[in-house]
Amino acid sequence: MLRSGLWKWALPGLLFAVLSGAAPALLAEEPRVVSPTVPYVPTPQNVVDRMLAIGKVGAQDYLIDLGSGDGRIVITAARRFGTRGFGVDINPVRITEANENARKAGVTDRVSFQQRDLFEADLSQATVITMYLLPRVNIALRPKLLDLKPGTRLVSHDFDMGDWKPDEAARIPAPDKYGGSGGESDIYLWVVPAKAGGSWRVTLPVSGKPQTYEVSFEQKYQFLGGSARLGERITRIDNARLRGEEISFGFTLDVNGAPLRHEFSGRVQDGRMSGDVRLSGSRVAARVEWNAERGAAPRTP
Repeated sequence: MLRSGLWKWALPGLLFAVLSGAAPALLAEEPRVVSPTVPYVPTPQNVVDRMLAIGKVGAQDYLIDLGSGDGRIVITAARRFGTRGFGVDINPVRITEANENARKAGVTDRVSFQQRDLFEADLSQATVITMYLLPRVNIALRPKLLDLKPGTRLVSHDFDMGDWKPDEAARIPAPDKYGGSGGESDIYLWVVPAKAGGSWRVTLPVSGKPQTYEVSFEQKYQFLGGSARLGERITRIDNARLRGEEISFGFTLDVNGAPLRHEFSGRVQDGRMSGDVRLSGSRVAARVEWNAERGAAPRTP
């Protein structure tokens, strides 16, 4: 794909011409990104292939490519896997080129390309979003991306999301930015996390008796911390993680007079949680179902 991106060593605000023959692009220093202009830089096909692989793109997906250039990510996914989707680019020349490439590849029934500001594009249908943009554009897009449906996969070539750490990352050989050999490309994957932060009332049976816990999560992206309370007993949760709607966490708390280890796994959907919890202690060893609803904030000790 030909993408809108920037060499890793380029300085913010630098004026430069892309050596591939495209017209020079100006990167203006602005306090806020609104309609970014980014240079026209090719992504090698082997990087395209790895981006689709790390994003686990398949026939069931709807892929949106931000800064789609000649359209090769969307077209490659459609041709190989039957994936539907579209590409967004601000440059009308690239849109014409991408639509012509889709016609030649015989995939116009599955893909299209739209000239528009990527900040105004409707991303709600996406199950996968690919991009090769400036670091500051990634950061500016971050709030919009975090509001997408949990489980949406985001795949970026070369540039990360600041303090939103990726769920996966890979570095692969690729031609350097001037077309020579010996370069490397970074690929990052994020899975949009569900909104799990706040207070929950968790119910599950222990030795046949229903128990209600107060669990409070502190969330930063896909990472969770927090505490759990049963009656007057309180402890910190551990090993907590989100991957899309999937959630896991644990804690150890005295129940019926003995320490009991709780290891939860489940899903966050429509303001509820549910799944299985493995209980292990000197008096209890079982796997049972659990459910949770949002509740009042836990009492302080």
